[in-house]
Amino acid sequence: MNADKVKINTEWREVLRDEFEKPYFSKLRQKLLQDKQAGKLIYPSGSKIFNAFDSTPFSKVKVIILGQDPYHGPGQAMGLSFSVPRNIKIPPSLRNIHKELHNDLSITPPDHGDLSTWAKRGVFLLNAILTVEHKKPGSHSKIGWETFTDAVIEKLSDERENLVFLLWGRFARSKASLIDSRKHQILESAHPSPLAGNAFMNNHHFSKANNALTSKDIEPIDWSID
Repeated sequence: MNADKVKINTEWREVLRDEFEKPYFSKLRQKLLQDKQAGKLIYPSGSKIFNAFDSTPFSKVKVIILGQDPYHGPGQAMGLSFSVPRNIKIPPSLRNIHKELHNDLSITPPDHGDLSTWAKRGVFLLNAILTVEHKKPGSHSKIGWETFTDAVIEKLSDERENLVFLLWGRFARSKASLIDSRKHQILESAHPSPLAGNAFMNNHHFSKANNALTSKDIEPIDWSID
């Protein structure tokens, strides 16, 4: 993975230029290259690793939904947190997100799990860890990605105003300390996974996010999914 050749929006490339040049990122690139040369299956594909950044330019971000690491099954990961391509079975966590979307805003759940339309409307779908090895969840949690994405969160917090951060589950909520709550709205809840029971349901985060945006005269998100 050459930082100069990765598919990433030019705004983000400039914002993150210093991070790409740091020693930890060089080691991260080397680890991914070694894994590839060893024949390991890494998700998502190289062109999709920075899909969230390429889909939602820095200046267009309104809402951030933070995930942990990519789906680890074939064809699932697409570089957007919680999202899967249209031809892939909808994961249980995403089904609960769809249910809450309907519960909160009466939006009919789609028959697919592709959240690309959200990304194009200003929802930054960021995983804290951007790659994973086949069938090994959390396998790339110690190779430098969190250093990188913590810097991403801090850049958004420091250089933007009036963003809405949706932190779902213990892992995402641990990132709240990186965000200036005086400038931004932080909404926390349980994870949408069925393992959390029904604790995610009825958090009304979609309408609350829009209320936070409109209170600052920012156009709300159209949460419908094409």
